[in-house]
Amino acid sequence: MWSLAWPWALLALPLPLIVRLLLPAARGLSEAGLRVPTLDSFETLKDRSEAEQLLNWRFWVAVIAWLLLVLAAARPERIGDELDVPVSGRNLMLAVDLSGSMDQKDFELGSRRVDRLTATKAVASDFISRREGDRIGLILFGERAYLQVPLTLDRETVKILLLEAFIGLAGEKTAIGDAITLAVRRVHEQPEEDGDQVLVLLTDGANTAGEVDPVKAAELAQQVGLRIYTIGIGAEQLEVSSLIGGRRRINPSADLDEETLTQIAELTGGRYFRATDTASLQDIYRLVDELEPVEEPESGFRPVKSLFFWPLGGAFVLVAFMCLVGLLKEIRIRRAATVQTDAG
Repeated sequence: MWSLAWPWALLALPLPLIVRLLLPAARGLSEAGLRVPTLDSFETLKDRSEAEQLLNWRFWVAVIAWLLLVLAAARPERIGDELDVPVSGRNLMLAVDLSGSMDQKDFELGSRRVDRLTATKAVASDFISRREGDRIGLILFGERAYLQVPLTLDRETVKILLLEAFIGLAGEKTAIGDAITLAVRRVHEQPEEDGDQVLVLLTDGANTAGEVDPVKAAELAQQVGLRIYTIGIGAEQLEVSSLIGGRRRINPSADLDEETLTQIAELTGGRYFRATDTASLQDIYRLVDELEPVEEPESGFRPVKSLFFWPLGGAFVLVAFMCLVGLLKEIRIRRAATVQTDAG
């Protein structure tokens, strides 16, 4: 569907005619014979009909240019078909642990063994792609917590910056309390009318750094309405080579503080999940999708494409063409005058 954003601009169409009627006509140059005392100058009288045709031609070109200019001022636009746009209004923060223990290779991705962070990136990226309509932010934490991406609807940017993160970027230790506090601060800065506030925190250890106790941080989150889902990541057993030969089984997640993570989730109305392999991690993020569902698409949005530059460009081309014709004519007259002067 075609439309005009500013149809009132069409009221300017008769403006040149109004100016012509209200202002006195300009005096034309006459008695050119007195200024150019040669018989050649009277040749223009023979070509009066041609001059009138040229005048008419320039007049109609000017009219078309004016019509195009007014049409451009009215801002023509094309309105597309109605689209379904999901807008949930939810603020969803992701907090990912980058401490040294995330380098433990106890997960499998495809047919190869990978470290915990690599598996987290793969699964969390798919989770981010599904959160259409949510404002998503990214917090990376280790010894300190950093806001890598503020809340945004640009999911691709969040995924890119998550994939670029690496172990040790924020230090070797784990500051769970600082990560929660940073999320609380970002939520507190949002307008009160914003929707649900959710934090998905993933870690493989216990709080070993930072200035804020995780439980105290969870109490602050409860006060501002921030719901926290905690994920403890790490296999329950792993085979390693023994110093005396052979292989033995160890628990690579012995440092995981599940009690504190559970307490954090319960205080804020969330849930604690345990991810022991890639499949369970995928299931956890799908479950979070169910607990925090994406809103159904809302119809009513129509994309609008502005087209004013087409008539505006056409008007400029016509005006430039008229100026070029006038310039060439002036050059031809000057050359003729120079030839006459040399002949005299």
